[in-house]
Amino acid sequence: MTTHVLSTPEVDLVHDILGPLPTADGSPPLVMIGQPMDAAGFRTLASSFPDRTVVTYDPRGLGRSTRKDGRVDHVPGVQAADVHALIEALGAGPVEMFASSGGAVTALALVAAHPDDVTTLVAHEPPLIPVVPDAPAAERARAGVRDVYEAKGFGAGMAAFIQMTSWRGEYSDAYFAQPAPDPAAFGLPAEDDGSRGDPVLSDRSWAVSGYRPDVDALAAARTRVVIAVGEESLDSFTGRASAATAELLGQQPTVFPSHHGGFLGGEHGYAGQPEAFARRLREVLGDTG
Repeated sequence: MTTHVLSTPEVDLVHDILGPLPTADGSPPLVMIGQPMDAAGFRTLASSFPDRTVVTYDPRGLGRSTRKDGRVDHVPGVQAADVHALIEALGAGPVEMFASSGGAVTALALVAAHPDDVTTLVAHEPPLIPVVPDAPAAERARAGVRDVYEAKGFGAGMAAFIQMTSWRGEYSDAYFAQPAPDPAAFGLPAEDDGSRGDPVLSDRSWAVSGYRPDVDALAAARTRVVIAVGEESLDSFTGRASAATAELLGQQPTVFPSHHGGFLGGEHGYAGQPEAFARRLREVLGDTG
């Protein structure tokens, strides 16, 4: 693995390249992106593709990538422009892409704006509020997490986030009638460290979860777009959002093993089924290596 920095006027984008460029067999690089997850979250998955050149990166303002734009918010169009610049800098496009969570939102924005950058996109569980039937209730639930975080700090905010993302089905009156969860029940700290900049618990990433895919642009693109969902996520918010996004694109969601973090190894504390996940990703990409 080699680590590189792509410097633009707005950001220093740190990215890792595993394998040769140009690729040894002429196949496209496999780019893996997340948000707010950085490159470290893909180490286990990348290790399952030793025959491929894999590229991972830290989104602007996250991990090792340093912003120079004076902003703290996370916006899909801005992040898509960063990924486009990265693909151009690699000089090996178009690429194949696996994108998870907020990274899947970035990737959908990328394909809409730069349809020649990606041959196949596997967009895994994009957390898109506007596409679900209960969008106003989902927005209320998201605001509730932010409010708890602002009032009580990280532990309480993360407990509320887990409660929100673990809820099955639409956000009903029963959801909103629940008491705020105890951080200790999730092994989280109860004390408030005073920080309020978490990209998930604050409103800094609301543009990500509030993004509405450009269906016409995606349909017009030559990119093969696959919306993926974990088998354990089907009736959770991200699962429902995946199904709704797939429906907008005239397809059924492609089911993968495990949950929202199904590709993660045990070192991340939210282990999925990374070996089975990698096998499924190879199938979807049509990669028999």
